[in-house]
Amino acid sequence: MATPLVPDGLWAVVEPLLPPELPKTKGGRPRKPDRGCLAGIIFVLKSGILWEMLPQEMGFDSGMTCWRRLRDWQEAGVWEKLQQELLTRLREADQLHWSRASIDAARVPATKRAQRPGQIQRIAANRVRSAMVWSKPTASRSRSRSRRPTATRSSSLRA
Repeated sequence: MATPLVPDGLWAVVEPLLPPELPKTKGGRPRKPDRGCLAGIIFVLKSGILWEMLPQEMGFDSGMTCWRRLRDWQEAGVWEKLQQELLTRLREADQLHWSRASIDAARVPATKRAQRPGQIQRIAANRVRSAMVWSKPTASRSRSRSRRPTATRSSSLRA
């Protein structure tokens, strides 16, 4: 039998982080279980298939349900909390390997004392003239204006 996408150990970590179900004011059908939605989310993200193509025969909920749950959990900050929880557990078990870590400027801004790169020379002044560069600077890009007959065009059509 294949290993489940959401094993019991992972579910025990994720379940307390999920927001509680809001009460329904108008009734409706019961909410799909969060564990099935999490399995569907993991399947889509691992396989790269479209949400609409999520195979319900394998026990996943509908693709739109999983997508909505992913959106709601993202807004609730579940993934950031999960990352912090897993990092804490790895740190406590001394299983965090800093040799495989990477960092980028999107998360950590550069210091204010960082050197600025030198000024870059403008290329447009040094560009070789071509048909595109020396063509009429007032030319219109819209089709409706470019197809209007002008004085030079109409005189050339008569000849």
